[in-house]
Amino acid sequence: MIWYDYYYYYLILVLPAVLISVWAQIKVKTTFAKYSEKRTLRGTTAADVSRGILNSHGLFDVNVTRVSGDLTDHFDPRTNKVSLSDPVYSSDSIAAIGVAAHECGHAIQHAEGYKPVKLRTALVPITNFGSSISIPLIMASLFTGIPVFFAIGIVLFSLSTVFQLVTLPVEFNASRRAVNELKENNTLTEEEIEGVKKVLGAAALTYVAALLVSLMSLLRLLLMHRNRR
Repeated sequence: MIWYDYYYYYLILVLPAVLISVWAQIKVKTTFAKYSEKRTLRGTTAADVSRGILNSHGLFDVNVTRVSGDLTDHFDPRTNKVSLSDPVYSSDSIAAIGVAAHECGHAIQHAEGYKPVKLRTALVPITNFGSSISIPLIMASLFTGIPVFFAIGIVLFSLSTVFQLVTLPVEFNASRRAVNELKENNTLTEEEIEGVKKVLGAAALTYVAALLVSLMSLLRLLLMHRNRR
């Protein structure tokens, strides 16, 4: 019965969420590709825009660097670097400027001590720990029939769901900061700003989809645990 529940709840709960996540990934890639073809009127590169945003907030110690790959852009508070991917760093496209400004938004969050960022940072080590042993514990419970392993596994797995939930305001706030910075500095025209919003909006969908997958996976485990009692 437990193995029936294992696959049944995956099909009706998790799989639809996974498909939505796949759609979100496709959406962000196609949107980024579309606006990567549209160059901005001022022609300033994403790297230069990033430098300007950071300087305007006094973040002269935050470096802007290039990183290999596609959509690998990120801000790392440990190294104090805004890393822009190859398609973004030297580009003056709407998509590139939007992504770069978003990563600068994260740098500003850390500099200002934005509380959701602090919470997410604090959750990283315990979330990594929970993720590494939750599934092995749950599988051990399925094979051994020891229910306490399953219960502990659910608690540990729920940490990743909490992490995904905390991630949403962090990402949404970084995007709002990005748009505001580009507006206030007159970096882009109003039409170009609308393009940035679409690029960042598509990116936000991936975080919403990730939370949905995590929530449905957690619900699946809770239902399986209930049925075993």
